[in-house]
Amino acid sequence: MTDLATATVDHLWSPTQLGRIALTNRVAMAPMTRSRATSDGAVTDLTGTYYAQRASLGMLITEGAQPSEDGQGYLATPGVHTEEQAEAWGRVARAVHEGGSSLVVQLMHVGRVAHPSNTPHGRAPLAPSAIAARGDMFTADGPQPMPVPVEMTHTDIDQTIADFRRAARLAVDAGADGVEVHGANGYLLQQFLSTNANHRTDGYGGDIAGRVRLSVEVAAAIADEIGADRVGFRVSPGSPLGDIEETDVDVLYPALVRALAPLGLAYLHVVHLGDEALLRTIRAAWPSGIVLNRAGADIERRAEDVRDGLADVVSVGALALANPDLIDRIIARAPLNEPDRATFYGGDERGYTDYPRLTL
Repeated sequence: MTDLATATVDHLWSPTQLGRIALTNRVAMAPMTRSRATSDGAVTDLTGTYYAQRASLGMLITEGAQPSEDGQGYLATPGVHTEEQAEAWGRVARAVHEGGSSLVVQLMHVGRVAHPSNTPHGRAPLAPSAIAARGDMFTADGPQPMPVPVEMTHTDIDQTIADFRRAARLAVDAGADGVEVHGANGYLLQQFLSTNANHRTDGYGGDIAGRVRLSVEVAAAIADEIGADRVGFRVSPGSPLGDIEETDVDVLYPALVRALAPLGLAYLHVVHLGDEALLRTIRAAWPSGIVLNRAGADIERRAEDVRDGLADVVSVGALALANPDLIDRIIARAPLNEPDRATFYGGDERGYTDYPRLTL
């Protein structure tokens, strides 16, 4: 266990509003894949327990939920593209609301970071260009190289936008307070942003205006469907995950932010990897809430971002995963549980709902 430092974290305790989403404090749970869904892509009662345990956080952003069968890349990840999947998320939302928090379902289309054996239909993955991501994907038969994806046609792109729109509608109708569009971590939308995964020469590739187009069109369609004030968008400028290369980060992300800003989204979720100048540029260009994930920082450093106006809300991943009572522990200056990485993905309640709570 590690002890918290003594710096103030008082900046985290005031309530706030991100669009229509109300938060009782300024600490959110970051989306984290846990791979515990059923074979039909539905979350379970255990998932409801997991999120409800963490409902003292101001907002819970769920693990990525695929908006279509084509959007799945990993084993046992949940979807939100069937009525049954949405109903299961509705049970999670009710449990979280009873605990006093808000639930935002992240919509994640993995693009080329996939393997056909992990999907219901067994088809090759879709991507901006027919360029495979280097690396292996874990499957039921062990690690396998990620295959060359199919370059998306305009029909594929239109269908993907429609899939995102429908998934958002299903999520909020089931009881979620909003959705977050996953435009980060090497998945489909960041693949379109990148200079190594996107070699298209049509209106969805080439210059920056072309590469940001799909992100903006997806966000606009969802905002039109459920209201912009229920929509967040996640970015990870410069992240190499998923074999991504972005050679123009300093101009790409300000351009993306400027293109998204007129939509009036509830928040922008920034995975911050150390470029302080870029973070300040994004903060200045974004007209509404910023949720900031300062990777690897302790809670005191994250509180400074709220104090300094760089963030309205901070998101935490492993801290929340391992500490269902994180807020109580922060307030009490109590030791924190260490996360058990061996139980991050798949399995049962171990490393999921059995982390010890604080005894006062």
